Amino acid sequence: MCLHQAKREKMGQYILTGGATGIGAAVKHQLLEAGHNVLVIDIQQADIQADLSKATERDAAIDTIFRKFPDGIDGFIPCAGLGPHVKPHSLLAKVNYFAVVSMTQALKPLLEKCHGVVVLISSNSASMPGLNKDYTSALLEGKEAEACNLIDTLDGHNAYAGSKFALTTWMRTNNADYAKAGIRMNAVAPGITRTPLTDKVMEDKDFGQVMKDFGATVPMGHLGEPEQIANVITFLLSDKAAFVSGSVFFVDGGHDAMLRPNKF
Repeated sequence: MCLHQAKREKMGQYILTGGATGIGAAVKHQLLEAGHNVLVIDIQQADIQADLSKATERDAAIDTIFRKFPDGIDGFIPCAGLGPHVKPHSLLAKVNYFAVVSMTQALKPLLEKCHGVVVLISSNSASMPGLNKDYTSALLEGKEAEACNLIDTLDGHNAYAGSKFALTTWMRTNNADYAKAGIRMNAVAPGITRTPLTDKVMEDKDFGQVMKDFGATVPMGHLGEPEQIANVITFLLSDKAAFVSGSVFFVDGGHDAMLRPNKF
């Protein structure tokens, strides 16, 4: 059973990837606390266990969702993602971009039935300059093999920030089509947030010190907490955000404003 847009405060059905830890776990907790049903897809501790870097496992998860919820779903929140320390870098292209886009596209008919909502997870690093344009173009053009081959010759920053740039661009480009179908789609762009993924990056020999130094420059003086990011995600899922569509919400303690004061 799904909700219509004007009744989103009642029990709804949400699909969440990456719900085992970090921001995803905080989103799951808030939705459950509000009385909603949440189906979690993750590599572990999930209702559907799947490695989303593999198209076959993504497709199997999608098939299960269609069988379980033939009448539609109220929201899709793809929180599963990998950080810049992960190798091979092509895994970031597969999980952070292709898995999210392919699942959002596949679930569109179920979202349309319920006037559902999509909240994507971007990053404040998506707006940083110097990204490899050939890589981001290959992502946006759906050339998975080309994007993966190229990024494996580049660096983790391009792999991560480029995947988030492309995902955010895809959201903005396709938003009107989804909105006409009755689906609101937005993105949240967290800054450095205290999660198990961030802990692993900060322990990495190549990225650790850079991340620590960057974290020290957050204008509000501290790292974000998963619950603070989840607060914005659950707001965007609610009817309180009924006229918000195609937007990118920076939840980063003021970092983006500090780094790009003349761009918005």
